[in-house]
Amino acid sequence: MKKSMIVAAVALAYGAAQAAAPAATAPRAENAFLSQADAAARSARVSNVDYTLDFTLTGKETFSGTTTLAFDLSDASAPLTIDLDKANIVSLTVNGKEVAPQYNQWFITIAPADLKAGRNSVTVSYTRLHSTNGEGLHRMVDPVDHRVYTYSHFEPAAAHQMFPVFDQPDLKGTYEITVTAPADWVVSSTKRETGIQDIGNTRRWTFPRTKKLSSYNFAMHAGPYQVWEDHSGPYPQRLFARQSVAAQVSPQDWFNYTRRGLAFFDRYFGVPYQFEKYDQLLVPDFLYGAMENAAAITFAEGRFLHQDEMTAAQKQNLAGVIMHEMAHQWFGDLVTMKWWNGLWLNESFASFMGTLATAESTEFTNAWQGFYSGAKQGAYVQDQRVTTHAIETPVPSTANAFDNIDAITYSKGASTLKQLRHLLGEEVFRQGVHNYLVKYSYQNAKLDDFIGSLGEAAHRDLSGWTRQWLYEPGVNTIAAEYSCAAGKISSFKLHQSAPSKAMPTLREQRVQIGLFNLGADGLALSKNVAVTYQGAVTAVPELKGAACPDLVYPNYQDWGYAQVQLDKKSFATAQSSLGKVDDPLLRSMLWQSLWDGVRAVKLPLNEFLKAALANAPGEKDYTLLGDITGKIRASKAYLDKMGPSAAAYTAQVSVQLEQMAFAAANAASGDKNFQRRWFSTYVDVASSPAALAQLADILAGKLVVPGLNVSQDVRWDIVNRLNRYAYPGAAALLAAEQARDPSDSGQAAALSAAVVQPDAKVKAEWLANIADLQTKLPFSKVRRAMESLYAPEQGALSELSAAQRLAQLGQVDKAAGPVFMRAYANTMIPANCTPASVQRLQGAIGKLKDLSAGTRRALLVTHQEDERCVAIKKAMTVN
Repeated sequence: MKKSMIVAAVALAYGAAQAAAPAATAPRAENAFLSQADAAARSARVSNVDYTLDFTLTGKETFSGTTTLAFDLSDASAPLTIDLDKANIVSLTVNGKEVAPQYNQWFITIAPADLKAGRNSVTVSYTRLHSTNGEGLHRMVDPVDHRVYTYSHFEPAAAHQMFPVFDQPDLKGTYEITVTAPADWVVSSTKRETGIQDIGNTRRWTFPRTKKLSSYNFAMHAGPYQVWEDHSGPYPQRLFARQSVAAQVSPQDWFNYTRRGLAFFDRYFGVPYQFEKYDQLLVPDFLYGAMENAAAITFAEGRFLHQDEMTAAQKQNLAGVIMHEMAHQWFGDLVTMKWWNGLWLNESFASFMGTLATAESTEFTNAWQGFYSGAKQGAYVQDQRVTTHAIETPVPSTANAFDNIDAITYSKGASTLKQLRHLLGEEVFRQGVHNYLVKYSYQNAKLDDFIGSLGEAAHRDLSGWTRQWLYEPGVNTIAAEYSCAAGKISSFKLHQSAPSKAMPTLREQRVQIGLFNLGADGLALSKNVAVTYQGAVTAVPELKGAACPDLVYPNYQDWGYAQVQLDKKSFATAQSSLGKVDDPLLRSMLWQSLWDGVRAVKLPLNEFLKAALANAPGEKDYTLLGDITGKIRASKAYLDKMGPSAAAYTAQVSVQLEQMAFAAANAASGDKNFQRRWFSTYVDVASSPAALAQLADILAGKLVVPGLNVSQDVRWDIVNRLNRYAYPGAAALLAAEQARDPSDSGQAAALSAAVVQPDAKVKAEWLANIADLQTKLPFSKVRRAMESLYAPEQGALSELSAAQRLAQLGQVDKAAGPVFMRAYANTMIPANCTPASVQRLQGAIGKLKDLSAGTRRALLVTHQEDERCVAIKKAMTVN
């Protein structure tokens, strides 16, 4: 990963790679990844690609296929590679002639003698193991009924784990597919099937040829899925889920949000949905939240299945993710990036448009408030780390495609697009997007193409804006400076500062400045003005003569992407008057200012908790309550790492948090959404013997919280908490719950509860399981174990293996692939909030010079956050 680089270097490096790539003539590197140079050289020779795919699926561990690639070749003087991962090739035919495969388990090399200028045809028959790590053609056996389910996942470059392919986004092709599968299976792909033929105990599914797609946007899913259908809108919808979890699915919610979203995007883009039907599948063991395969979108079961009626928050999350993936059907599938450096634009645009569609086409009109307190704060945190990076960065090979896929990619990018919309005007922005989609439909495009379309619509050169926002890392800070005379503002300036000398950029941006005064009705807006600022200082003469404010917020209604530094008077008002603020978005921003103060070591954690205990129980905005309780959980995690020096305070305030959350859950018996939010908080902060005993009584039915449905999900949360704190009899409760719920999600929850137990023997056994890269456990289970192994309060247990884990980090990094390491590096690097822990991590940074980009980045972030934890501990003002 590239850290904190100045824009010129980024732009020059990227430009050089682009310029040099087509001329690459060296043999392709013998490894599992495709370099940008090799991809560009291949796309310079190959065009007009068509795939004819034939798969035979049995439900067993292997599948077989025959793929015919037809393509035009401009130059047959050099070898040509075709990507295919870890397959057993049965036969290879090139232009009608059977040839001996030259195959290294990563790609097939076709010799020049077997190629010709013009149209070529390559047919590969092969067998391959299904994957179990969520990529390629994944296979899962349902532990409840032993049915087998498969689904494909190809992003960023895993289509070649399923079939021979030019696995790069700028070689779009068409796909005609035939699938033979067990008779009780259904098959979903980009097109709807045109025929199903019964052949004994199997069925043969035939699909027509698709329109042009990049390989990572194509999909094929098959299994005995339960299927729901809806034909109430202009595009037929289907929803798929495993039969054993079908009772947890609410099809009408899915169909409702999907119908609304398709109508919104058709209208907004002015380009109708192109893929004729809309399938959505809930799939097990999924690596991410969802994936935008054209017309056959996949969603992670674990995030969208619930064993209780969905809360408003869960419904909003569902609507938002549906909209995000739907936006990709235009921006990503219809028009696709040329190379993986453009992946950020796909994700940023989908994040922006997904939030806009949720706010404007569903009941969740406050979606931007949720975006501010969730996704955007993640971007601010990411952008202040030592590993911050520009939004647009070079991607040398497919090994690096996901190195920078993070909150900067998704949420900072979305925030910059939101800001650009304010800068250009809503209709100009929409027209620019429409023009881009029309001009580049079924093609590949670059950042300049997108920005050019917006600039043409705005009649403005956006190259300066692009340079400031997309090629330079870091977040600026804005602060108001003002003076008052006779109760009126006599001067007002907006100051902008850069994060460091290494990141000196000051950006142009349009924001609103809000002035607020305390009165009988609370803190009320007295005046706001929209200002376009740039440079270090911008005078705001429009505010001269306004009433001297009690609070100034220089990013009112969250137009801009900038850290807000409140002046002293405003910060004091925020601390004392949270309950007097009517506007929930402003209230959210003021809570965030206090939390920013904690993380910047300007406000002691105990002072924040005092404000939380005083104000959280009275919060009436459901979205903001979720933000506040999230900050309470984060505070508890810090407290759990404080150690003996703050033990008395930690015990005292933990009980206060428990009592507050439990009382609020009881008080909210008439509102299930608020009650479940408060009760979930109670479970997550419970650690005293009294609170754990209450949880055990609730689990046993001895204690009833009026109005609370103790669903299976809630039961597992309680069992996990009791095991985490070794409550007497917790292991037996775990065994009983596992017998009660044998589902896949129950198995995963049971695994978490077992692994989180504060037992050195348990930790050692699971540490060995995780380090065993040959384990037969599905990766989804290994990842769950990683996430559960060391809870914040288990610092002493973590210390037992800390040195060992750091010593082995380089070895594991070399032996494991990127999918494994993304999980491992973010959970298994030890950080225990002590000066010794910080020093140990610093030593590892110095020694481990050869880590992969993603793993080194995780190590640097872990060190920085461990330093922050030590500083927060030191700043605590308690005895």
